[in-house]
Amino acid sequence: MNKPLLLTLHRWITLVFALPLLAIIATGLILSFEPLVQVSGISGPAIDAGRIVELVKRYDPDSKARGLSVNAASQRMTLQGAGTSAIDLATGEPAAAGSSLPDLFLWARVTHERLLGQAWLVTSSTIAMVSLMVLGLLMGLPRLRNSLSGWHKGTAWFALPLILLSPLTGLCMAFGLTFQSGAAPAGGGRPVTLPDAVRMVADSHELSHVISIGARGGRTMARIYEDGELRAYAVNSSGVTPLSRNWPRLIHEGNWSAPIASPLNVVTSIALLTLLSTGLLIWARRKLRKPRARSNKQPGATVAKAA
Repeated sequence: MNKPLLLTLHRWITLVFALPLLAIIATGLILSFEPLVQVSGISGPAIDAGRIVELVKRYDPDSKARGLSVNAASQRMTLQGAGTSAIDLATGEPAAAGSSLPDLFLWARVTHERLLGQAWLVTSSTIAMVSLMVLGLLMGLPRLRNSLSGWHKGTAWFALPLILLSPLTGLCMAFGLTFQSGAAPAGGGRPVTLPDAVRMVADSHELSHVISIGARGGRTMARIYEDGELRAYAVNSSGVTPLSRNWPRLIHEGNWSAPIASPLNVVTSIALLTLLSTGLLIWARRKLRKPRARSNKQPGATVAKAA
C-alpha cells in the first residue's frame, strides 16, 4: 500500500471513531489518578476488623452486598450493592457528603469499560486506536517540524511505547488474556460470607491497606496494596491465597507500582489526547483550505477565458 492510501485510511478511521476515542481517552486520564488517590488513602490509622464486621451486619442484615471498599484516610467504608451510602467508621452512621472523587472514578470506570452501556463499542474503538498506530508506523519516520503536523508526528513517535501498550493491554483485558503462568489455586475451599472474609483478611493483612473485599469472577477476592502494588488474593474457607499477577490489568490500570505507573498513565493519556486533537485539527485545516483554493482560482480562470 502506498502512503496516500495509508493516510486516507488513517484519516477516515480517526473521523469515524473520534467521539468514542475522545470519551475513552478522557475517562482513562481520570482513572490514571486513581492509584495515587488509593495509595494516599491507605496512610490512615489502623482499622479494627470487629468494627467492620459489626457495620456490615448492621447495614446488610440480609447479606445482599457483593462486597465492600475501605478508605483508611477518611475512615469510611462503602458496601457494594447494598443500597447504602458511605459509612463513617467512627460514628457508625452514614457519612456526610464529602469528596466526590470515588463517585467520579466510578463514573469514569463504567464509561471507560462500557461506553453508552456497550462493551463492544469500547473494544472496537480500542482496535481502531491500534490500527491508527500501525498505519502511522507504516507511513514511515516523520520530518519533525515546529508545526501542527510536526507536533502530531513527534508525539506519536516519541511516546510510541506508552501509547501502544495502553490499548494493547486494554484488548488483553477485554479478551480475557492474563498471561498468568501457574496461577495460584484458590485453595479449593468453600465460599465464605463477607464478615468471615473480613476477619480472615484482617488475620494476615492490615485492613487499612485493603482497597476492597468482595465477589469477583465467581469467587471472593481481596485487593490489597503491598509496597505500592495492588495485589489480588482469593478468600475462601481454606484461607487467603495470593493470586498470580494479571500483568495486562496491572499495566493498564497503573497498579504495578502506583508512584511510577500512575504518572506514566497520565502522560500516556495526555499524549493520546494530543494525537486525537491535533489529528482532527489537521483534517479541519485541510478541509477549509480547499474552498479557499478553489475561490482563489476562479477569478484567474475568468480572466484567462476573457483573454
